[in-house]
Amino acid sequence: MAKNWCIGIIGGSGLYDIEEIEDEQWLAIETPWGDPSDEILCGTIAGVKVRFLPRHGRGHPIAPGEVNARANIDALKRAGCTDILAVSAVGSLREEIEPGRFAVVEQFIDNTRQRASSFFTSGLVTHVSMADPVCERLSKMAVKAIGAAGGKVATGATYLAMEGPQFSTRAESLMYRAWGADVIGMTAMPEAKLAREAELPYALIGMTTDYDCWRIDEDGNPEAAVDVASVVAQMQENGALARAALVAFIEGLPKTRRASPIDTALDNAIITAPEEHDPALIARLGAVAGRVLE
Repeated sequence: MAKNWCIGIIGGSGLYDIEEIEDEQWLAIETPWGDPSDEILCGTIAGVKVRFLPRHGRGHPIAPGEVNARANIDALKRAGCTDILAVSAVGSLREEIEPGRFAVVEQFIDNTRQRASSFFTSGLVTHVSMADPVCERLSKMAVKAIGAAGGKVATGATYLAMEGPQFSTRAESLMYRAWGADVIGMTAMPEAKLAREAELPYALIGMTTDYDCWRIDEDGNPEAAVDVASVVAQMQENGALARAALVAFIEGLPKTRRASPIDTALDNAIITAPEEHDPALIARLGAVAGRVLE
């Protein structure tokens, strides 16, 4: 069934506001999972409803491992979002993905260890497919939008999600390359998993800030390690391009939103028998899974 777009934008490091949003209003949304990272900036771009949430909060007070991804996704769903386009700062694990180039992510390797990664616990056991973790439709539109904004883009990237907040050791960086990862970051997992559980199509634009610490110079010596100063400088440069790409993305949306298979990701995913459902958990899942629990 066709419906109107309402795009949730999750802003990563260096992207804490979008000046191009019209009729803007910051809205506080309560969730049963705790507080989201910040209020949600509600408004429109080119007549399309937009809901913007800075992942680390305005001013970046929230560490990667302390981002309440469950509250963030729940809040965006409550705000009426039909789809999510996330933006994240990433390090590069490939020579051809140089700082300043954006990478549209296709796959994830989740190497986080301490984060709540599901809305569904005992009392409503649910297994959604993550074989194809991003929305192909949104990803293709993101690639086109980055080009329209004048940016360089890598496609089909695999994102390695690490716990942080420390950067990688050299051994880890080399291992991640051997695993087939192309970029590395600290926040897209479990965010992408939770978006799928909430039946929200999700795409991720990685803004490359640096090469991770795997590189060797011409003399065979390790190159200088990643430092925050150089990352911040590149983040600021990336921010303007990211905002332009987001506007181009919104402006390029089809007039009508066709249904996505992800809209019904929970169909046939719940395994717990109805008589064993936990009423307290069911109550918390009203926004995320109300469609299948009514």
